[in-house]
Amino acid sequence: MFKAIVLEKTDAGVLAEVRELADDALPEGDVTIRVDYSTLNYKDGLAITGKAPVVRKYPMVPGIDLAGTVEASSHAGWKAGDRVVLNGWGVGEAHWGGLAQKACLRGDWLVPLPAAFTAQQAMAIGTAGYTAALCVLALERHGVTPAQGEILVTGASGGVGSVAIALLAKRGYTVVAATGRLQEADYLKSLGAAEVIDRAQFAEAGKPLGKERWAGAVDTLGSHTLANICATARYGATVAACGLAQGMDLPASVAPFILRGVTLAGIDSVMAPLPARLAAWQRLVSDLDPALLGEIGRTVGLAEAIPEARRLMEGTVRGRVVVDVSR
Repeated sequence: MFKAIVLEKTDAGVLAEVRELADDALPEGDVTIRVDYSTLNYKDGLAITGKAPVVRKYPMVPGIDLAGTVEASSHAGWKAGDRVVLNGWGVGEAHWGGLAQKACLRGDWLVPLPAAFTAQQAMAIGTAGYTAALCVLALERHGVTPAQGEILVTGASGGVGSVAIALLAKRGYTVVAATGRLQEADYLKSLGAAEVIDRAQFAEAGKPLGKERWAGAVDTLGSHTLANICATARYGATVAACGLAQGMDLPASVAPFILRGVTLAGIDSVMAPLPARLAAWQRLVSDLDPALLGEIGRTVGLAEAIPEARRLMEGTVRGRVVVDVSR
């Protein structure tokens, strides 16, 4: 038997509750994992609260991340005792996820837990931090260097933003953090932000082109915010887009792209191939100070994750929420 958060679709909406399940309830997979920690991401918040139809079938165990130990494996790449991490692959949407004490998954979805991190630290990073690393790698791949100017990070006090600031600052970039919670300025500066600004200046419809400022950006919001970032990006800048917290629309013009050579780099963390995943985790090992994870992440129990998901949707959660599934 094991405990899990289970989502059921009802006439009143999505019901989320902790249940005790038999091992034979686990879905098909070639690796069974004893989960040590999971975490809450924006997509998990959407699933648990039912605010968006991200869950493909019910009942569903949410949780797009997990870190734990292999209990049994028929996959050639894994054996009992291996320490592993999972991020994405539709887990928590179409396949039971990590907000449980056990999971049964495809071995092709797993990566080794880096020796530099504990399972708890890996979940303080989670998909949010792994996505942040993909964004930083994309900026570098498109030639953005610290000498070229400021890098804007939106949604700065959230999980992606927090880790992106830390990674960029470690590499010597001048980071400007945009947030709707200016009271978090000290926190953001402790991560390495050189300046903290109000995200409201990007939130409304703007001009096709504005004054050039950003050499690069990591955007988690989309919609008008992303359009305004592109409009104020410097010649040859790259903007890494990885989120849609403000909206899925992009009310922009082609002007920044054909007049200033701006690159809009889309970042997908869900289906990213194994080499990209391994590169992102290696960058996290090399550039993310584990001591910062105590500031970025805090830990709650399995049942506590349900109200925390609601807070996440309300925009009142700072950094990362780690879930100790044994609590």
